[in-house]
Amino acid sequence: MKATTWIALLRAVNVGGTGKLPMAELRALCEAAGFAEVRTYIASGNVVFRATGTEASVKAALETALAGWFGRPVSVLVRTHAELAAVVAANPFADAAGNRLMVSFLDAAPPTDALERVTHRQGERIALGRREIYVDYGDGMRDSKLKVPAAKAGTARNLNTVRRLIEMSRP
Repeated sequence: MKATTWIALLRAVNVGGTGKLPMAELRALCEAAGFAEVRTYIASGNVVFRATGTEASVKAALETALAGWFGRPVSVLVRTHAELAAVVAANPFADAAGNRLMVSFLDAAPPTDALERVTHRQGERIALGRREIYVDYGDGMRDSKLKVPAAKAGTARNLNTVRRLIEMSRP
């Protein structure tokens, strides 16, 4: 089986003082799991690597390695380069600033009622993707009280980070 370049987005790692995982440790965990050409990007749980296997098997291997390190489950979302590029291509808010547009990555399609369940909306623009939820915070996230229940199971990255991961994973 041919190796694929994968982008893994770890959930709740190095955010707000919880889930501290030095990126050198993350690279070592990935290498020990059998992944090759491992590279990390900023200390928020973004890693690019090559591995054989399916999305499910790569996800499971990394989640198992992380659970061993943390002593608790850590959720991981994985995408290929093409899938990440498709997320950017499908961005419904092309006029949004890259640092103010958040993409929440999910394992499955968002629920059909996801937009109806949003609360505390104050002008933010929200759209559903294939396995993503896009939120344009417009004037910034600092004062936003927005709650998107469907995004809780996922992990979010701003568009600038997504674009950088696409560059890093280019074949």
